[in-house]
Order: sequence, then structure tokens, then C-alpha cells
Amino acid sequence: MSEPAPILWEPSPETIEARNLTAFADQVKANLGLDFGRDYHALWRWSVTDKGAFWRETWKFLGIVSEGPLEPTLVNGDSFADAKWFPEVRLNYAETILNRPDDQIALAAVNESGARYELSFADLSAGASRVQQALADCGVAAGTRVGAILLNTPDSIMAMLGATSLGAVWTSVSPDFGAAGILDRLSQAQPEILFAVDGYTFAGKRYDVRGKIAEVAAALPSVRKIIVVGSDGAPDLDPVPGAQSWDDFLSPHRLAPMAYTRLPFDHPLFILYTSGTTGIPKCIVHSAGGSMLKSIGEHSMLFDLKPSDTAFFPTTLGWMMWNFLVNYLGTGAKIVCYDGSPFYPDTGRLWQLAAEEGVTVLGLGSSYIEACRKNGFAPDESLDLSAVRKIIAGGSVLSPEGFDYVYENIADDVHLSSGSGGTEIMGCLLGSNPWGPVRRGELQAPALGMDMAVLDANGKTVSDAKGELVCWSPFPSLPLGLLGDDDGARFQETYFSQNPGHWTQGDFAESRAASGGYVVYGRSDATLNPGGVRIGTAEIYRQVDKVEEVLESIVVGQKWQSDVRVVLFVRLQDGVELDDALADKIRAMVRNGASPRHVPRKIIAVDDIPKTRTGKIAEIAVRDLVNGDPVGNREALANAGALEAFADRPELRD
Repeated sequence: MSEPAPILWEPSPETIEARNLTAFADQVKANLGLDFGRDYHALWRWSVTDKGAFWRETWKFLGIVSEGPLEPTLVNGDSFADAKWFPEVRLNYAETILNRPDDQIALAAVNESGARYELSFADLSAGASRVQQALADCGVAAGTRVGAILLNTPDSIMAMLGATSLGAVWTSVSPDFGAAGILDRLSQAQPEILFAVDGYTFAGKRYDVRGKIAEVAAALPSVRKIIVVGSDGAPDLDPVPGAQSWDDFLSPHRLAPMAYTRLPFDHPLFILYTSGTTGIPKCIVHSAGGSMLKSIGEHSMLFDLKPSDTAFFPTTLGWMMWNFLVNYLGTGAKIVCYDGSPFYPDTGRLWQLAAEEGVTVLGLGSSYIEACRKNGFAPDESLDLSAVRKIIAGGSVLSPEGFDYVYENIADDVHLSSGSGGTEIMGCLLGSNPWGPVRRGELQAPALGMDMAVLDANGKTVSDAKGELVCWSPFPSLPLGLLGDDDGARFQETYFSQNPGHWTQGDFAESRAASGGYVVYGRSDATLNPGGVRIGTAEIYRQVDKVEEVLESIVVGQKWQSDVRVVLFVRLQDGVELDDALADKIRAMVRNGASPRHVPRKIIAVDDIPKTRTGKIAEIAVRDLVNGDPVGNREALANAGALEAFADRPELRD
């Protein structure tokens, strides 16, 4: 049995009693006579053995607006292929999101220059109502696909809620994508209506994207109307033929009560896109009921979001975290929408914004936290983060050193959680336990309702050993499928072929018997296999990150002499050169901190590390280049030019 990781923080008895999860457990006790005390793992076991009862109680607890009986909750619940949730229920996503008192503040919008304003739920509903009317005049109805190339601003939320109130299917990308990257996504979704911004500002520089929008629209024959939102005053529409401005689109319509089209639980709501570099992005279709129940349920019961909270997660519309951020509103929490660079004018910008806005639940990309750690950022006494009680590290799993950094440099009395899940399931597989301690480098527990396990190479469940992370049984936010995959073959191949009958996320992980937590070692399709031994890339990164001369790194497996050898690329601090002494230092750190098998055979310095637009390092793309294979989707990368440094390296020929 693995030794439990050190406890870095744990909630007080008073904190536990104030948790939303405690109120949910009390509801279950009152309604069903089941008493789990404050034992999270006992509650979790019930949530996966009596799934119907758990998700029905969750529905009641969240107050999701619907009509029709909640029974039967689940039909054919043992089969991913045949499971059907809440078949008698009809609902509308926007109705639950906007179901709050008119005078309650819904959001604060802040941009890079510091401009700021607030909207109440009445303001948000008024804007969504005008969008709803304008879209209805365009013939938008249930099932119509509405696309967006927009910024993280209130206009985008109004557009999405106006569209989904009619039962339309929403899909979005970020305007900083190249035209090819946008078309890789929207050409599959084929939207009929396209919202777009005329430009954006990032790191103090203004970008005009009207030409890009015109190029994209011309390549999308499905689009019959383009609405352009001015990002800095009224837009000049000349470069976008046939477009209409946002103001002109809405001007014929005044405030009117929202009308909600209630549809079945499994009616499509969102089309999201994977960001992998092995081919064009997969278009994942999510249901209205599943997206809402899973996501808002986690926000409330696992992240403990309340109407009294202010929640912030910096994101763009090209990342599922924007959908996640909007879903925070479903708990009644106020959200902060930030439009700009996380590092402008300096590394501490997001921490400063959290302090200024009195953020209580703070979500940050793990890559941002790691960058702050590497840059040596620590808030000074003038930066008051005392309101923050919860930090969510998203995008990728936070390293043990990242945990140390938060507790040593940011706040010592905060519930820090890292998770595994994301775009495919609109939520977490593993993540937060509001009743339990935070252990260094561990994901606290499986998410409620998620029947998680780790399988070895023989498909057997294992503890305290590394293997493939799987979910044994159905969950409500299982995607409806992939666009263009009419017979479901691609969906089955992607998520069920490796372990038939069970959802395989693609994470290389270990469950810890002593704590009930998990450690994720990286993507299973990026694991290294020297000498036939599987090694998670995160195991190497955690050691290399301790070398102060290294800013960041990427490790891949190179096919070599009928085996695989480990190759490490490092980006070094300014003025540092990779000499034999530094290479030996890196190897010693890996050998002593991991094992001799983890030691890279080759260490090569590069100027930049390629990353996806959500900040994940692009291991698969670099691995393909190193092995002479084509890279399938360069548009998925934020800095695709960095790839050139990895192609045909002379160091890799001996």
C-alpha cells in the first residue's frame, strides 16, 4: 500500500457543517432514511450503486426547473449504450440559469484595461430576451445551430442564453484562433446563425479580426445571418459582407418576458471541441439535462458554490471552462467575466483581480499556477486574498509542487482541489471532497455519481498501482455522440474500445487505498514505455520542475532500436545554457526523485514549448514530429511555430 501523501489542509467541523454537501446529505437522510454522516466515500459508494436515487435527489437539491415526473430516473442503467435519464422530464437550460431574483447581481465584467461594470439577473434576462426575440424572427427554433466567435463578455452570455431559451444548439470558439482552426470546428457544426466580434485586445495589443470573420463566413454555406459585436464601439462592417451589427440586430426588440421552450432531458445543448493535435477536433454533443445536472451539481455540492459567493475562472469561448463559468450562475453565485491576458501587465494580474472583486471561489488553469511558481510570484501585503476560500486548479492536474506553492505563497487556509475530466463529460471524474483533507499532489476523491476505478494491463481493478482510469457505469452527462458519426462507431472506438462497456477517459492514474484519493500521471496515450515499463510523463515533469534553471519542459518517447527511449526538451531561464553539468543535474534529479527508468536518454534545449490554446503541453504533436510522423492539427496550438524546433533534430539521430 502506498504511503498517504502529507495533509496540507483540512476543513474544521464548523466548515463541514456549513457545506452544501452537508445540506444534501441531510436531505437524503430526511427523504430516504439513509445516514452517511460526514463520510464522503460512503456517500460516493451509494451515489454509484443507486444512481437513480442519487441523481433524483441531486435534481431536487439543485431546484432545476422542469415539468413532468422525475420517475423513472434511469432506464437501462447498466448499459452506456442504452441508458436513458429522466425520460419523462422536459426542461430548458436557460430557464434554470436565469431563475434568480431580478435584483441579484449576476456578474461583473472586467477587461484588460480595467474597465468594469455589473449586471443583475434582471439585466441579463433583459438582454437574453432581446436576443431571443431577434433570433426567433430569424427562424431559430429547437435544434437550430448557433455559432459564436466571441469574447468572454456579457454579450456572449446573453447570446447563448437567448439561443438556448429557444432550444437552439450553441457552439463557440475564440477569435484568437486562426481561420483554419475556426473552420476545423465550425465547418463540422454548420451553424445557421453566426455571432462574431470585430476584434480583441490581448497583452495591450489590438487585433482586428474582421477579415478573418469574412473568410470564415464565406467558407460556411450553412450560415444565413452574421451578427457582429463591436469590441470597442460600433463596428465597421464593410470588411464583413452581409453582416449586421449587434445593436441593429437587437434594436427592433424591447424588454419582454422570457419564453422558454421546454424539451426532453437529452435534447442537444452544446457542441464542444477537443483540442488534441492528432487530427481535426472531435465535435462532442452534450445534452441540456446532462450538462446542467452534472456541472451545476458539482459546482454546488463539490465546489460549494452558494448565492453569496463570487466565482471567477479566466477562460475564452474556445474552452469548455466558459460553459462551466456560465453554469456557476445556476447556483446563484455572482461570476466575474475577464477579457484579456492572464499575464498583463504582469504575472500577478489574476490574483490582483481576485482580490479586487472579492472572489471567494477562484478557478485558475494549473498552467497559470505553475507559471506563477516558476516566476517566483508571491502576493505582497497589499494584495488581500482573504476572501478566497476555494481554489480550483483546472485544465490539467496540478503538480505536488504546485500544491506546495499555493499553501506556502498564496493562502494557508483554503480548500485547494485539482481535477480530472473536462470537455468530454462537462465535469469531473475525480476532484473535490468538501468534507476531506487536501493531500499533497492528490485528487481528493472520485466525483459523486462517477463509478471510477483504475485497471491494469489485464483489465483488472487495482489500487496503489498505475493503470487506465475508467468509469464503470453510465452517468447523465455522457455525450450524445460526435457530430458526423452517424452510426456511433467513432464514439465507441474513442471511449469504449479499450475497455468494452466502460468509459475510458484516457488518463494514466493510480488510486490510493489509504486516502481514497487519486494521482494522475498524464495522458495514457502519451505514456512512455521504455523497456516495456509504462511511465507517466507527469512523473518526470515533477522532478524536472525542481531544477531552477528550467522554466518548462516536454518529454516524449522516441522509437529507437526496437525499443523506446525517453527524450526531454527543456526551455531554460534567460542566460542559461544546457551544458553537461546542467544535463547531469537534471538526470540526477529525475533518478533520485523517480527512478533510473525515468531518466531521459536525450536532453535537448529549445526556445519554446508548444501548447494547446488551453495551456496543455502538446506531447502528442512533439512525439509525432520526433518519430517522423505527421502532425494532424497544428491549429489546435496557441504557438504552432514552436513545433519547428522539434523536427529533424540531429541530436535524435544517434
